[in-house]
Amino acid sequence: MAGQSDPHLSVFSPPEVEFLAEDEKVEIIPKFSLGSLHMICGDFGPFRPNIASEVPLWLAVALKERGKCDIRAPDWMSVDKLMQILEAERESPREFQPLPFHYIEISKLLFKHAHDNIQDIYMVSIKCTNASCTAIYISLFSLSVMIIQVRSLIEDIRDVRFHKVETGLQMISGRTHAVKALQKKVTFPT
Repeated sequence: MAGQSDPHLSVFSPPEVEFLAEDEKVEIIPKFSLGSLHMICGDFGPFRPNIASEVPLWLAVALKERGKCDIRAPDWMSVDKLMQILEAERESPREFQPLPFHYIEISKLLFKHAHDNIQDIYMVSIKCTNASCTAIYISLFSLSVMIIQVRSLIEDIRDVRFHKVETGLQMISGRTHAVKALQKKVTFPT
């Protein structure tokens, strides 16, 4: 299962889980023109420069590594959205908030291969004083701070979810022990 702490207990190894996560669709901004790609897993494209297209994560990473596209971080990876999810996770002890099943692996792959494309509220709009233009700047410092914050929020969500699972299992275990104790006390007529 995704995110288990003991790899010996898992059905899949971490690289296998990452492989499964690579089938999730992400949006790319191509830097090339190409008709549709017909693959076993589906048809993707057509690709036009600066026009968003949805592809599997593995294809996005392959194109990104060749300088053929930029990868858009999913909406759920914004600081605001992750903060909302974390707050809702903490407030509802019996529910998980909607996130992709492989959210941890997807975020790790995006941090590894597309960290320069992960932009958020740290974009600062500055009005030019000597002209009527507006320039947008992203400082490397604020971008790295934002990436650290996104990683931290994802880890916090994972930790809250693990706590929910542990608490749920303890409740089930406690009920099981109570039922077994009750079964020992109750005798059925034969």
